[in-house]
Amino acid sequence: MSFGLTFDKLLIIGIIAVFLLGPERLPHYASQLARLVKSLRGMANGAKERMREEMGPDFDDIDWKKLDPRQYDPRRIIREALLDDEPAGPVASAATVKPVRESAYAQRERLIGEGRPAPYDTEAT
Repeated sequence: MSFGLTFDKLLIIGIIAVFLLGPERLPHYASQLARLVKSLRGMANGAKERMREEMGPDFDDIDWKKLDPRQYDPRRIIREALLDDEPAGPVASAATVKPVRESAYAQRERLIGEGRPAPYDTEAT
């Protein structure tokens, strides 16, 4: 993982560190940073090995890219949820789109506009 750090950015960070920390304290802080990175890498590898142990042979079969949250398109998720889990193609035809159910608010407004009483939920508190 490089977090988008290029060599140029790392060089600038190093130069700023030399000026802020001074040449006397820089080796100490560099070794502390190296230990921190090493311990974080060890924790990540330990978590990966533990997952592999607990999941067994299924661990290698998982497509981890499918579980990446950055791939989700909220518009597609909402469209599929509104169509009752039917996968939407690139363009949904009028025959595949189910009619939208009237919301409770719209139903209430329509009934009041018609002069009829609003619906009453007997189970509501």
